[in-house]
Amino acid sequence: MILDTNYIEQYANIFITKILEYSPQVISALIILFIGLYAIRIINRLIRKIMIKRNLDPTLSKFLADILLWVLRVLLFVTFIDKLGIGTSSFVAILGAMGLAVGLSLQGSLSNFAGGMLIILFKPFKVGDTIEAQGVLATVLEIQIFVTKLITSNNQTIFIPNGTLSNGTIINYSMQGTRRADLTISISYDTDLKTAKNIITEVLKNNTKVLTSPDAEVSVKNITDNSIQLAVRPWANNTDYSSVISDTLENCKLAFDTAGITFQPYVTELSKSASNKE
Repeated sequence: MILDTNYIEQYANIFITKILEYSPQVISALIILFIGLYAIRIINRLIRKIMIKRNLDPTLSKFLADILLWVLRVLLFVTFIDKLGIGTSSFVAILGAMGLAVGLSLQGSLSNFAGGMLIILFKPFKVGDTIEAQGVLATVLEIQIFVTKLITSNNQTIFIPNGTLSNGTIINYSMQGTRRADLTISISYDTDLKTAKNIITEVLKNNTKVLTSPDAEVSVKNITDNSIQLAVRPWANNTDYSSVISDTLENCKLAFDTAGITFQPYVTELSKSASNKE
């Protein structure tokens, strides 16, 4: 097979001509692309600094900065394509069709995304709060776009989808700053009631972690067949809540031992009914 050098030269000339024709567009498009990427990086850093100075929530700041970053990138990409001479109308239509298809296939993820938006905007809790939701009692580590990351007191990490979390009941134990402990101490009928209440009140007064306002409450909660149940309700800061519970129980036990008072074992209705059957 003999190659015609005239055809090769002709096609080479056409190729070189096209390169020379489109090279200014390609060069200008690449310049716009690199300058745009650099400008987007600067704008993103500037926006983050502004939100930090205005003391916006860190999760909200990160989310808004990421959204702005991707919006600017998409606009830059469309501008880059248009500068190359490629029709953007059909390209935008393709993106719209792809977005619809992806949206239909990711309905659950979009629900979690919407839930994350609601949590970030309305702030039923923030990072560091102790919450109870979906049968879990834990501290919030991170609020992500699709899930919320929690850690329990025994160091277990739990991820709850934001869609489920935002649509359910959330108990926030940290929002008010203080918390009341609800304890029950049972004493026998032989124990002088006023003496027992005075001992518990004195124990609470000697505990510096128990708040003086609101006042701690010591009152009769219930009278059963074999005991008198006292409700002990001290107030504490969130950080001292657990220690106030343990200190109150321990110090009440020691004070009762000194006064010759014994805790009355608590007998549930279930155990009593079981013993009756026997």
